[in-house]
Amino acid sequence: MIKKSLNNILLLVLGLVCLTSCTKGYRIEGKSSITSLDGKMLYLKALQEGDWVVVDSAEMVHGWFKMKGAVDTVRMVTLYMNEEGLMPLVLENGKIRVNISNTQLKAEGTPLNDQLYDFIARRNDMERAINDMERKEARMVLDGVRLDDIHDQLQHEVDSMVQAMDAYVKGFITTNYENVLGYSIFMMMCSTLPYPVMTPEIEEILKSAPLAFKQNPLVKDYVAKAKENMKLIEENKRLQENMALNE
Repeated sequence: MIKKSLNNILLLVLGLVCLTSCTKGYRIEGKSSITSLDGKMLYLKALQEGDWVVVDSAEMVHGWFKMKGAVDTVRMVTLYMNEEGLMPLVLENGKIRVNISNTQLKAEGTPLNDQLYDFIARRNDMERAINDMERKEARMVLDGVRLDDIHDQLQHEVDSMVQAMDAYVKGFITTNYENVLGYSIFMMMCSTLPYPVMTPEIEEILKSAPLAFKQNPLVKDYVAKAKENMKLIEENKRLQENMALNE
């Protein structure tokens, strides 16, 4: 039931660019309660044609750092400290407030960043609730509840919670088909799989997605690899069935 950290997965799929042209600029004001970060250089990096390119940089001074610049296109970027990815950001017009602490990584102040971190917070809450089922199981065992009863009850609860979380993620993606959040969260969801495959959930998302979403380079590449893998899986299945018939 333990899933990959949402923030870590998102760092693998950033750099997605939306089609909206912008003429204003961004201003990032960040603070940190981690004293060891003082004097460190922070970088904004975007994924461009397979390479991480530095968009902006600043030094952490007495727990504060600032960045500003023009926004040609709204895009996802990653805030790095040296070579370590810290957190995702949507680089868009406006003032973006960043908070870095031992217990929280958060960006807010602009529409898409607010949406992104509201999503992260809610999904993490749902994930923690699922993982708490393991502790609930241990308590029920100590209380003397029959193992079969424990399994039946908890499995039903976990299935319901997983379905609710999957529905929430799907709803967020479909609501944001037309911006970078849709692409990013879709790729995050795909990254939880061991290798690219076409699941019913993925097929349902793609079925109603607009052409621009399907033509996004990362989405298009994932779908192509997934279809190749599905073909190999089907061929392997037929081979095993034929071998079983000939035994």
